[in-house]
Amino acid sequence: MAVDVRNPGPEYLAFWREPHLCTLTTPRPDGTPHVVPVCVTYDPEAGLARIITNGSSRKAANVLAAGPDGARVAVCQVDGRRWATLEGVARVRTERDRVEHAVRRKTERYGRAPGPNPDRVVIEITLDRALGRG
Repeated sequence: MAVDVRNPGPEYLAFWREPHLCTLTTPRPDGTPHVVPVCVTYDPEAGLARIITNGSSRKAANVLAAGPDGARVAVCQVDGRRWATLEGVARVRTERDRVEHAVRRKTERYGRAPGPNPDRVVIEITLDRALGRG
């Protein structure tokens, strides 16, 4: 079922606030999908999903390989029969304030702060589609 990215409704938003492990699907340079487990935060007011990662990770490399226009990606979480998917265009951001903001949001959702990582970046996904079933 389609959901409004910017106004998802209370049940959908509550599901994205629960601390579920998610998957991120990025395109490899050859076009095949690369799927990995990640922690994701959803910010409907900004129309963004955020994932913190090491700058040398395969997921960051896949997004960077897509070029300055970004990579088309999807994040998904499942809990029993409930599921939610967010889709959009991802870009790797290295600005300290953006990375710190993403770390704070991840800490709020998952209940623990990540360890220090001087190579941390944030993958920001500008969302244009949301799907789910609660």
